[in-house]
Amino acid sequence: MKKPAYWLVLPGALFLTVFMVIPIALIILSTFRTDEGISLAGYISFFTDSYTLGILWTTLKLSLITTVLCILLGFPAAYYISRTKVSRRGIYLALAIFPLLTSAVVRSFSWMVTLGKNGLINNLLLDLHVIDKPIQILYTETSIIIGLVHLFLPLMIISLIGVLENIDGDLVKAAASLGASRFKSFIKVILPLSVPGLLVGSTLVLVGSLTAYATPQLLGGKKRVLATLLFQNTMTLGDWKTASIIATIMIALTFLLIGIINSLAKKLNPNG
Repeated sequence: MKKPAYWLVLPGALFLTVFMVIPIALIILSTFRTDEGISLAGYISFFTDSYTLGILWTTLKLSLITTVLCILLGFPAAYYISRTKVSRRGIYLALAIFPLLTSAVVRSFSWMVTLGKNGLINNLLLDLHVIDKPIQILYTETSIIIGLVHLFLPLMIISLIGVLENIDGDLVKAAASLGASRFKSFIKVILPLSVPGLLVGSTLVLVGSLTAYATPQLLGGKKRVLATLLFQNTMTLGDWKTASIIATIMIALTFLLIGIINSLAKKLNPNG
């Protein structure tokens, strides 16, 4: 890289260092400091408390389920859009990303109306005589997952479309000419070549779900995730030390999950 290129990178790198890297580093360092010196007491307390461990497990579970559902729902949609005519592709892509133009709070309130005991789903099930009385959907883990999938599905679709539309259709035809079924062609040709899109999409959805606040807060009711627990400790309890520990754990989890996704991607596509 030539020297002038370094000067182009310098302003952005300096901005990120001053306003992101240094503050995060200070937060992480503060979690180890006590009046007696360096200590891991805060982390020991977190990982030995059944309440906080339950919240940690709930956060991971909801994030993983959301990611899997986004893959299952997003892959077929992205594949269909990538194989449509160019004239229609722009329309479908605009419809796919349209939810991103709406605030997460607005979307959550719309789901509150839809999933409530007097909402659209319960009324429909009652009219069809599927249920005898309204069921509790809102303020459950199910409602949080629905909201998170709605929130992050467009990111999965966008990530996959860019990869799938570059897969040469002749490769699938070649596999079929050699006797491969459609399913085998998908497993042996399309899936390995789509790994980069799956990697990017899964990372965005998983990290986004792990750190989401508005959707779990509005749709989860008393259900707690790490983001809502962090907010509770800062704004309600004023316990900034515990909040910093939670933030550090979330950062560590983010890097750990990204590392796991990278490892899986290398196994699925060693030459990618």
